[in-house]
Amino acid sequence: MTAREISPLDGRYREQLSELPDVFSEFALMRERCLVELDYLEALDSTGLFASLTADEQERIERFRAGFDDDAFARIKAIEAETNHDVKACEIFLRERLGLANPNLLHFGITSEDVNNLAYGRLLDRYRTKIQLPQMRRLISLLADLSDRWSSFVFPARTHGQPASPTTFGKELAVFLSRLLRQARSLEAFRFRGKLAGATGTHAACFVSFPAYDWRGFSERFVESFGLEPNPCTTQIDDHDALAEYFAIVSRINGIVVDLDTDLWLYISYGNLVQKAVAGEVGSSTMPHKVNPIRFENSEGNITIANALLFAMAEKLTRSRMQRDLSDMTVRRNIGVALAHGYLAIEQTMKGLVRIDLNPGVLRATVARVPEVLAEAYQTILRAAGVENPYELLRSHTRGEAVALENLHEWIDGLDVPGDVAERLKSLRPVEYIGLAPEICEDVVSRARAWLNGSV
Repeated sequence: MTAREISPLDGRYREQLSELPDVFSEFALMRERCLVELDYLEALDSTGLFASLTADEQERIERFRAGFDDDAFARIKAIEAETNHDVKACEIFLRERLGLANPNLLHFGITSEDVNNLAYGRLLDRYRTKIQLPQMRRLISLLADLSDRWSSFVFPARTHGQPASPTTFGKELAVFLSRLLRQARSLEAFRFRGKLAGATGTHAACFVSFPAYDWRGFSERFVESFGLEPNPCTTQIDDHDALAEYFAIVSRINGIVVDLDTDLWLYISYGNLVQKAVAGEVGSSTMPHKVNPIRFENSEGNITIANALLFAMAEKLTRSRMQRDLSDMTVRRNIGVALAHGYLAIEQTMKGLVRIDLNPGVLRATVARVPEVLAEAYQTILRAAGVENPYELLRSHTRGEAVALENLHEWIDGLDVPGDVAERLKSLRPVEYIGLAPEICEDVVSRARAWLNGSV
């Protein structure tokens, strides 16, 4: 790090994103383009339409696969400086490096966007499989453990910011766990798409050269060999609808995470949660007592950037003038930026999660201070007992009022209800009014762990 980077992703946060340059750097993109060209070369060789590659040529290809390095990248960039075309630079470089007897096999009958879309598809699929899904598993595993730990701990609830029927903290975490689990399954099942059909999507160059060969079948098999779903009807470019679909999944994940961030931030501000202090850390330059929820704030900020980019890219990339314009290339170069901000955000959220804790005594006292939340239970029991309009009876007694449990018991004594109903009402306590929250939490945790174990 030189402290002169423009982006904080390459500066301040570089060490936290150490896995990402291997899929999102220009080096990674150039390498992937070359590998796509080589895979295409070998696929052409297997058609029998050309003289076969020699054993020496195949050995040189394999050596290059394993040895793409900084010198190779520098040479490609030098060629690009002359040609002003990045994919053509890769082709020229491979002609130089491989010394094929028939160099015309390189980039035969295809266009740069055939190479580009497949390179991006493979890189994004690698990111999703090797980095993004493992991160999701870590987040889901952490939330499952915390939900399980606190499944029965009573927790004050607020609807519209006002005291509401109590819950448990484990169940509230399980809400986010359940939402993330749905999106993780969508992410896992998602397939990127790819095209290989030439300058305007017609296979014209390949077809006119060998009209008897099944180029559509060749294209489908080639795209599928990368784990991508073939897109058989395109212009020069893939329509990028799959990218928009992928961005939608990622933005929903980010939205759930930022929703969790803001709830946890509020719970900390209300004193419902405490944060573990770390020796040596400073919370404020002037207020020594501060332990700020900066991880959740950092996550929120990064997701704001990530989703703004994801929404913009989804809207732009699905539009292209007629058969091709170049505006999508500039946008695609920022895919890694958007995903990196989201990745960083989730890392920050997890760092925040491991530092929160409950204070059971404080939580129970907080819930006990608002016995009016039992009004829901009272009016429902009275409905079941056949009392006429109990909701209105309680509304006039409790709405907007701070009442003590004794006041509620006096009100119960004035009701014309059977003794067992009155006793049932009086036996209720806010800290015990959590319904089936523990069971709901345990069910979500069970489903999450089943997914983590690969059993569903």
